[in-house]
Amino acid sequence: MTGMDTTENIVIKAVCISAKTGMRKKNVGTALLIENYGIKNDAHANSTTHRQVSLLAMESIQKMKDMGLKVGPGDFAENLTTEGVNLLQIPIGSKIKVGKEIILEVTQHGKECHTPCAIYYHSGTCVFPTEGIFVRIVKGGVINAGDNISKMEQ
Repeated sequence: MTGMDTTENIVIKAVCISAKTGMRKKNVGTALLIENYGIKNDAHANSTTHRQVSLLAMESIQKMKDMGLKVGPGDFAENLTTEGVNLLQIPIGSKIKVGKEIILEVTQHGKECHTPCAIYYHSGTCVFPTEGIFVRIVKGGVINAGDNISKMEQ
């Protein structure tokens, strides 16, 4: 995985939502991102938090698959699964563009898990707390699996 300073193909692999918090998300393939709120119909959407949307790299999910787990996009409760970028190399405060119109601002790297998830109990580890990131939606729009991601100049 690399940072976003290259011309590699960086894409959204999955767009995931859930009706309730604390559960795996389902890949719906397309969704509406609402400015300063989150993903329409997702339990984690909230205008009062800087953690409106979560991202996790497919490369991180692959680490868990390599440990023998049968997991995929959405299983770590991430909203957007990416491919081709080390998300932690994107500095907090950076803006990233998705597709033609969506603008996201990186607000947090990782998180503290107060209660270990089912994945943690099964494998002894979970990748989202150390490899996932959160963003807020600066400019919304329709997001689709397959959309390109690029870093915006500050």
